[in-house]
Amino acid sequence: MRRRATEFRRPVRRRFSNWICLVLFALFCVVGLFLFLLHHNQDDEDHGEQLVVDKSARIEKVAHDGLNFTEEILSATSIARQLAEQMILAKAYVIISKEHNNLHLAWQLSSMIRSCQLLLSKAAMRGEPITLDEAEPIIIGLSSLIFKAQDAHYDIATTIMTMKSHIQALEERANAATVQSTLFGQMVAEEIPKSLHCLKIKLASDWLRNPSLQKLANENLNSNSLRLTDNNLYHFCIFSDNMLATSVVVNSTISSADHPKQLVFHIVTNEVSYGAMQAWFLTNDFQGSTIEVQNIEEFSWLNSSYAPIVKQQLDADFRAFYLEENQDLKFEPKLRNPKYMLLLNHLRFYIPQIYPQLKKIIFLDDDVAVQKDLTALFSLDLHGNVNGAVETCLEAFHRYYKYLNFSNPIISSKFDPQACGWAFGMNVFDLIAWRKANVTARYHYWQEQNADRTLWKLGTIPPGFLAFYGLTEPLDRRWHVLGLGYDMSIDNRLIETAAVVHFNGNMKPWLKLGISRYKPLWERYVNQSHSYIKDCLTTS
Repeated sequence: MRRRATEFRRPVRRRFSNWICLVLFALFCVVGLFLFLLHHNQDDEDHGEQLVVDKSARIEKVAHDGLNFTEEILSATSIARQLAEQMILAKAYVIISKEHNNLHLAWQLSSMIRSCQLLLSKAAMRGEPITLDEAEPIIIGLSSLIFKAQDAHYDIATTIMTMKSHIQALEERANAATVQSTLFGQMVAEEIPKSLHCLKIKLASDWLRNPSLQKLANENLNSNSLRLTDNNLYHFCIFSDNMLATSVVVNSTISSADHPKQLVFHIVTNEVSYGAMQAWFLTNDFQGSTIEVQNIEEFSWLNSSYAPIVKQQLDADFRAFYLEENQDLKFEPKLRNPKYMLLLNHLRFYIPQIYPQLKKIIFLDDDVAVQKDLTALFSLDLHGNVNGAVETCLEAFHRYYKYLNFSNPIISSKFDPQACGWAFGMNVFDLIAWRKANVTARYHYWQEQNADRTLWKLGTIPPGFLAFYGLTEPLDRRWHVLGLGYDMSIDNRLIETAAVVHFNGNMKPWLKLGISRYKPLWERYVNQSHSYIKDCLTTS
């Protein structure tokens, strides 16, 4: 058979060779791909592990940075808590050891306590918990010494008794310190500042050396006699021996009034301050208002046969209670403040006797500042009551039972212990209703009942509550805002809307211990341009 031509023959060997090359190439690609994937997966795992490590490290770092050592030492399972408790017990045994003259054991315990304090301090500084390795030597050492102390017959009963006695001693020391602090504060409040004393001396000197001033006072008294009893005018009374404070009350009332010329001020002071008061009010301008200054020593009717308070002031026991230096500390120092026995302080109960022709009057304390016109109070309907006053029972303290002794049947049978208290300091009095109810006689009755000081201890507020019981008309709170002499957190809005702000308390605005936040409310009514004010107040 004849063979085919070359171009027509099958290329068997060439096809086989191409197929093998293709297979080998495919295998090479598969192997390369496999190796690539394997290497890439290994990188991912390494990277993932690194991320986990980094994250763990960050978490651990945050945990350490955010360690609250207070929570740590309070935790029942922490080593710091165990150390703190052991340290407290060790401190108790230090005291007991010293009392039993075991000074060596006391020194050993004190040394371990210092080591414990140092470890706790380091842990707090670094922000990491205390480890057992760190604490173990101290725990073992303290445990050994505590066991040694217990073995020396310092048992738990001894420890409890000793600690009780020390707690009692500390309480007594704390109470004594509190009383002493109150006493010092009271002394500062009672003392006359150098500046006020300087001012009083200068004015009193003017009064004594200038007969013309005394002549002017007599002339004014004669020319103003009709105005002093005119019930168509607005009358205010102030009883004080503080010239500067009284001038602020007068200045602020005049500055806030729409018609100052219709105001009449009745001032009563003592003999020591009388000359200074007269000199000041005669030589300064008060916008046409009328000012009368009287001396309480000239009230001959106010004697021991008429007024129980005058009779009590002559009693040796009464005077000793307020004036003795070696006083019983069971009574609060403020209860023994001599100002509560001053006749000027009780003069508020004799207003109808002092001004027999007046029908209505506003009483102002010398530690107030007036911010709004008060003349509207004269047309206020008191509904037959004698006293118009702002109630103070928004707080539980200002109830009758807080001021009076309701264990005494004389009090408990006639008064409601939950009755609401009210404030002296800015009061409008209907003197016609006063005379009709004979309030002064009520006051006399209760002063006589309290001759032994068993019904109340403090000042004029309790007898005022008794004398005006059922005769007081509550006023809007904005008329009279109290507390500027002790409360540092009075709402500014309340102060701004107040007609009268009252600096009751020890921190008077004319004292260095006055509350600086409130002082401008008072100081703006001081006549800073007066030469005596400049000399005495600015150089003191």
